[in-house]
Order: sequence, then structure tokens, then C-alpha cells
Amino acid sequence: MNIYKEISNAVISKIKEIPEIKDYITPQILNNTTIEIPKVRDFGDFSTNIAMLLTKSVGKKPREIADILVSYLRQIPNIETVSVAGPGFINIKLKDEYIKKSALTDDLKPDTEKSQKIDLDYGGYNVGKNLHIGHLRTTVVGDTFNRIAQFLGHKTKSYNHMGDWGRPMGLIIAWVLEYGMPENVDDVNRMYPASSARAKEDPAWLEKAQKITVELQNGNKEYKKIYDTFIPMSLNQVNGLLKRLNILTFDENKGERLIAEYVPEVQNILNQKGIIEHSDGAEIISVKQDTDTEPMPPVMWKSSAGAQTYAAADLTAVYYREKTDNPDAIVYFTDNRQTLHFKQIFRAARMAGFAKDIELQHIGFGTITGADGKPFKTRDGNVPSLDEMINIVADSVRTRVNDSGKNLPDETIEEIALAALKFNDLMHDVKSDYIFDVDAVTNFEGRTGPYILYTAVRLNSILKKTSEKAEITKVDLLPEERDLLMFLLDFNRIVEISFERRAPYILANYAYDLCKLINTFYHTCPIMRDDISSEVKAQRLAIVKQSLRVLSQAINLMGLKFPEEM
Repeated sequence: MNIYKEISNAVISKIKEIPEIKDYITPQILNNTTIEIPKVRDFGDFSTNIAMLLTKSVGKKPREIADILVSYLRQIPNIETVSVAGPGFINIKLKDEYIKKSALTDDLKPDTEKSQKIDLDYGGYNVGKNLHIGHLRTTVVGDTFNRIAQFLGHKTKSYNHMGDWGRPMGLIIAWVLEYGMPENVDDVNRMYPASSARAKEDPAWLEKAQKITVELQNGNKEYKKIYDTFIPMSLNQVNGLLKRLNILTFDENKGERLIAEYVPEVQNILNQKGIIEHSDGAEIISVKQDTDTEPMPPVMWKSSAGAQTYAAADLTAVYYREKTDNPDAIVYFTDNRQTLHFKQIFRAARMAGFAKDIELQHIGFGTITGADGKPFKTRDGNVPSLDEMINIVADSVRTRVNDSGKNLPDETIEEIALAALKFNDLMHDVKSDYIFDVDAVTNFEGRTGPYILYTAVRLNSILKKTSEKAEITKVDLLPEERDLLMFLLDFNRIVEISFERRAPYILANYAYDLCKLINTFYHTCPIMRDDISSEVKAQRLAIVKQSLRVLSQAINLMGLKFPEEM
């Protein structure tokens, strides 16, 4: 249930019927009308500014208009009181019985008016590279958005657009030719960095890798055999880590190599459109516009060495996804540093006539830094792998648990560490940098993943300890109960906003605020005490049950795991 939508629609419908007002209700007035949820609910559960918007057209003061509106808005079912505050804000308070019934029977089914088809591009891992801290945000944010979209009834297709066909592959094959195929995961992760480092010191090695890249793309059978042997080994270790992070399986591990099959089709289209230009042996697409105030370099379609480029793979991927999926939107989750790249790709796609009716959107995210404001590194100065990151967090969790005198199984420690790492990432606005502090993220109090899980475990523990009924009764609500129920009713609206704004941090912070209200309720509204009447107990157990249901759904949407104990 989306109570915000229900009340908003009821208020707007009633306003349109008011004889003194209805002739002045224009689309512009309705577009600017806000139905807000006050941060402090002392005056009401909702408020609206429409009286102030009507002042000029009606020719009355806002409070005079508000007084007219109030008498009609009181007629709406389930509204307890309507009052005027300040210059003309109208406050609306709902009946407690309506809140109880709505909140405690809410099945959390979303009310999505139109299902969309959405292609999601996140991950984008380079083969031969161990996943490191720089891959955390694309993976966690992309996965959470995927879960949110699916929950709302949208049809998603997730792509891991792997870097598996450019120079990194040439460097790997060059290494294999000289030193042999890798024998284990450590070898797989060691080859590319070693070959890349050598290329920086040895021009002949770099030239060799570049030639191998072109020959691989042109069908060299020996190189293709190495490629086909190496790729599954690399994907294996990637998939193992994604499983550890509790990431949904990608629908398509379709990287640059598989997209390469469609490059000739796109080449023909670009040639027919006449938008390919030749520059120093390379093929480019000029995407600069007269209105640009910042540099806008051309898209590099083919390098001077004749190799397929990173940009060519992304442009061809737009063509492939339109042809194969015909989605309503293609949404990319990558580093902020690729913002210019995607502006170029989107412009080139429009010039080529691709994705005319498809929304192309890039969500760029900030950097994870240390306390010094520089990209986060381990104490030895290295960029940590994601495995190392999880281990660092798990060690901190284990220390905290041991210090508290508890002894939790490794599986539970891992689940808490996962929540600490992922929630800390999700709670920040994706566009912003944030400081990673392992001691802060593993705290069991405050805005942290462990606090979220601990609250859920506490609720679950209450329900497991009793066989008594949880049901709605006629007992009056205390303020702490009422505030919690109203917040539970806001869940679907929050999920919808998180989707519309492509902003999972809104959901994450809702989960934290919900936990604060749950814990306030827990401490001020005793449930199992002997002096609590059966009716009060039944209603509070119903509140516990629904709170756990909503919080569990939020935990699931964030890709966290719910432990049995903490």
C-alpha cells in the first residue's frame, strides 16, 4: 500500500469538487501542489500548500482559501482532523483506526502503474583482474537497484559488460605465450598486472600486446584458443566473489568479445550515415555541438592500429540491446570518471539513429577514500581486493563480538560483515565520495549494517519466544506506536522514489530511520511483561510482526543476509 498516493489522490479529487475553487484548478496549479509528509507529526500526518498557490487566481488571502478548503477536506473518509497553520498550510491528520488497519494488514505489494523493461549495465569487470575496492559501488548499487526494480514489477536484464577483448586481453595472451597458462586463481590474478607493468617499462612488449590484440580480434586461432581457455578461469573466480557478496546472478556476461560480432553491422550503419571520420589512421565520430561549453572529444571508433575500441564496444552494445531487448531504458552504473565517455556514447548513438525511444542514463558514483581523502588503501599501501575488504570487515566484526563475550559462528560473522560493508556503501548518495572507516562500519550502534541486522534479530526473537496472538485490537495507540505505523506505511513510497531517482541510498536510510523508530517502540512500549493486558500485548505483537516484515523486505532489497542470532 502507498498511503501517500492514496491520501494525495483523495485530497486532489476533493479539491477539484469544491464549488468555490474548482474553476481555478488548472494543470499548472496541480503540478505545483505539494502533499508533504512533515518531519514532525505534531500537527498532522500530511500537509499541502495549495491554498497559497490559489491566492492570485481566487483573489483571497491564503488563510481565507485554506478555511474554505478545510471544511471540504474533513469530508474525506479516514481523516480525523484538518487544520490551518502559518500563512496557509493545511495539515491533515488520519484516524488511528485507519492507520492501524492499513499498516498491520499491508501486504507490501507495490502499486506500479506501468511495468518497464530496463537493461542494467553494472559490474563491467576486466578479465584477468582481481575484483578490488573500485568494483564495490558498481556491484552493490547496481545489484540493489536491480532488486528494487524487480520488486516494483519492472522487467530487468542485467549485463556484466566485461572488458575481455581489448588491450588487457592482448597483454594476457602475450604473458601466456611466454610463461604458460595459469594453474590457479592466484596465477589468473597475477598475469595481467605483471604484463601491464612490463608494458610500461618495455615498449617492445607493449607493441607485441597491441599486435596480439588486433590479431585476436581478426580471428587468430592460436590466440582465440588461449582466450577460450583463460576466460572461464577468470569468470570462475569473479562469480565466486559475487556469490560471497550475495549479488544476483547476471542475466548476461556479455562483454566486448561477444558484442564484437555486431560491430560490422554498426560499422555499415555509421558509414551509411556518413558520420565516420578519418584522423591519423584512426576512425572517429565527432560528437561536439555548438552549445558545448566544455571539451567534447570525438568518439574513437577504431584505433590507428585497427583495433576495436572501448567506445566501439559500448556504442555497439546500445545497438545490440535495442535490437535484442528493445527496453524502455538502459541504465549504466559506473565510476564518475566515465561521465564524459557516456555523454559521447549517447550522442553517437542518437546520431546513428539508435535508441530513439529509449532512455539512456548514466549513474556515476564517487570514490571510496581513506581518512586522508585519498582512494582507500590497506596499511601496506595496496589497493585491497574485494575479498580482502570483506576479510578486513569480518575481522573487525569478530573482534567486537569476542569483546562482548559472545561466540558467533563464522557464517553469522560473515553475514554481519556483509551488512557492514554493503550498507555503508548504500547509505551514501551514489554521486558522493565517502570515507571508509572499518571501526565505524562495524559498530553495532548508529547508522550501520550491524545495527540494521540487530534490530531485525531482536524483532524475530520476540516472535519466536511467544505463541500468543498478534492481532489488531481496540486499544488506543501510543505516540511511539503511531509514529512507527505511519513510517511502515511509507515503505512502498520510499521504494518507488528510490527507483525513480535511481537512488538506493534513499531506501538504505529509510531502513535506518525505521530501526530507530522500532527501537524507540521496543524501549517505551513493553510487550511481554506480566502486567501488560492481553489486548495491548496482541496489538504490540502485531506491530512487531509487521515491522519485521517491512524491515526484512528492506534488508532483502539491499542484498543483505538476515542471521538467526547476533
